[in-house]
Amino acid sequence: MYVSARERKLLERLLPSGRDLTIGELAEELNVSARTVHRDLQGLESMLRRYRLELVKKAGVGIRLVGKEENKQALAAELLRLSHHEYTPEERQLMILIALLEAAEPVKLVSLANDLNVTVATVSLDLDKLEQTVEAYGLSLIRKRGYGVELAGSESAKRRLISDLLFRHVNEHEFLALMKETIQRRADEPLDTMAEKLLEFVDRKKLAIIERQIEQVKETIPFTMADSSYIAFAVHLALAIERIQRGEAIHFDPHDLQALQATKEYEIARVLAESLEKVFGVAIPNEEVGYMTMHLMGAKWRSRQGTMMEETSLAVGMKAQQLIRFVSRELGVDLSADRTLYEDLVVHLKPALYRLEHGMGVSNPLLAQIKRDYAELFAIVAEGAKQLFGDVPMPEEEIGYLVLHFASALLREKQGWRVLVICSSGLGTAKILATRLKKEIPDIVSLEQASVFEWKEKEASAYDLVVSTVPLADEGGPYFTVSPMLTEEEARAIREFLERKSAVRKRTGKEPAARRNRPGLEAMKAVRRISETIVHLLDGFSLEAVTHRSVHELLADACRRLERNGVIVDANVVFEELQRRESLGGLGIPGTTLALYHARSFAVLRPSLTMYRLDAPRPVPGMDGEPMEINTVVLLLGPSDADEEMLAVLSEVSSLLVKDEQSLAVLTHGGEEEVYSLVSAHLEQFFDHYWTSTKE
Repeated sequence: MYVSARERKLLERLLPSGRDLTIGELAEELNVSARTVHRDLQGLESMLRRYRLELVKKAGVGIRLVGKEENKQALAAELLRLSHHEYTPEERQLMILIALLEAAEPVKLVSLANDLNVTVATVSLDLDKLEQTVEAYGLSLIRKRGYGVELAGSESAKRRLISDLLFRHVNEHEFLALMKETIQRRADEPLDTMAEKLLEFVDRKKLAIIERQIEQVKETIPFTMADSSYIAFAVHLALAIERIQRGEAIHFDPHDLQALQATKEYEIARVLAESLEKVFGVAIPNEEVGYMTMHLMGAKWRSRQGTMMEETSLAVGMKAQQLIRFVSRELGVDLSADRTLYEDLVVHLKPALYRLEHGMGVSNPLLAQIKRDYAELFAIVAEGAKQLFGDVPMPEEEIGYLVLHFASALLREKQGWRVLVICSSGLGTAKILATRLKKEIPDIVSLEQASVFEWKEKEASAYDLVVSTVPLADEGGPYFTVSPMLTEEEARAIREFLERKSAVRKRTGKEPAARRNRPGLEAMKAVRRISETIVHLLDGFSLEAVTHRSVHELLADACRRLERNGVIVDANVVFEELQRRESLGGLGIPGTTLALYHARSFAVLRPSLTMYRLDAPRPVPGMDGEPMEINTVVLLLGPSDADEEMLAVLSEVSSLLVKDEQSLAVLTHGGEEEVYSLVSAHLEQFFDHYWTSTKE
């Protein structure tokens, strides 16, 4: 059976789709006319009949492939078995890129033409189109008559290109299987798919060893990486080890490297590098550790606890609040009180901005669907991002992820079912599935998102519904496997399941065990730790007027006073820690006259919040690197072993500094009682929200 590249692409689009697709959509994706799509579909009908499948066309709605699921799977399997007699232009260009990345010397055009079964002129046209693609990575194509073609550029740029190609073209199921060493392929089986060709860049044995080393390091840090970042980091390390062993050096700016060496991510990267050196018997240079650090700093973290205690997060928090206000104003919906939206945006934006500033980029496989389903919201968020982050142009891929956070906030409800969403490709895909679920099933009380790697640790009985975009281990409990966009059939099946469950619950008069037992002992302990932290901060709060003191003199005096009051045990240690934090970056909050000096130290016995009003403006470096003048110092301290509840409260205090203009006016000009009332009301609201969430 012969199937052309365009026909194959049509079938691959129609087979998994659970909705009607318009001819216009298909024509746009294939870059052909609607008439061409009609003609190709007619040519496929005889083949589809052999598999007992049918194209059902509805005027004004679209076209859908209808038939039994097993027949669809049989056709999909046959398409995979077919040798690719013809590649699409996109596939040809990808094959050429792979060949150039693999080659250690120039490749002849005639060789590429023979491999792809096309003319040299066609290869030359494909190379013209690839010029712009590789230029975006700082690479270039060297083409000379009699010489061939060569991909020129830095080693780091080539690695970044390989990583992006992997994530753009390799199915997430295949990649997760690769990570877990479950892909089994016979030696005589040909590499005839794009995914298989790309997977050859990654040595599977190396990847398995690297994964084990990352797991060991992960146990020593109090946060976890999102799946997409975890996989990207593992792939980066696999490529790095591979190329270090081949003697291919990487270059890193010495000044940038020195700045990275002061971060906690560099310490993690250094420990991991030492572990990899022992396992692989190679010397990992400091430049490689620098790139590992950049990956960690550009990664998305799942834990939100304590994020606002970092000065970079506070600066990002200001931008997040401004973006929320902009979108709220444009939509006519007030989202400023949505704590989850604010925290999600800070957690997403901090590494996103770092990636963009350092040219690391990001892929978003659901971008087209996000733009189609949330067109108005996408335009609003894009305009807001342009106004707020104009100095760092934000690509549509990142805009798409921001849109998902806002879409989830708009659809957030307070009644109904508890749902767990599992996804392999990170926070973005889980977020869009969660948004879809809220839209299709409004009576959802809460949506928890988890990694596929975390599935075995979850108690399925604690949820009314578990949905996943990938197959899961059966021992974890029952679940639904769905697409990230949640088709109509999938939504209908879930609604029917919940209706049956609701009927059983009404007959038995019983609530799920997990719901009956909440908040439970652990939740109550967490609430106690939250309340204790708030009490410590409010009991010890003071706002003092300071005269004739520099900022450092003020801080030294403040530490000595806190030592006398029994809050800290060694004023010198805490003062030195405050100075160290200041050396890592400015602590002045841009656009205000406030500076947040904060630290966590073993010399701090209990959390503390104090403020100091200066008699005259004092110069300090701002968080944006620019000099600024301040009139108020906020001193926020916590123990080095602070639990996540304490960190959550300290982060909440930090977020108050960038909440809104009214709060800012009180903090910069208000008296002690007025500021105390603001802080206590803010923390009371936080406590109420936390307490309510434990009872839901």
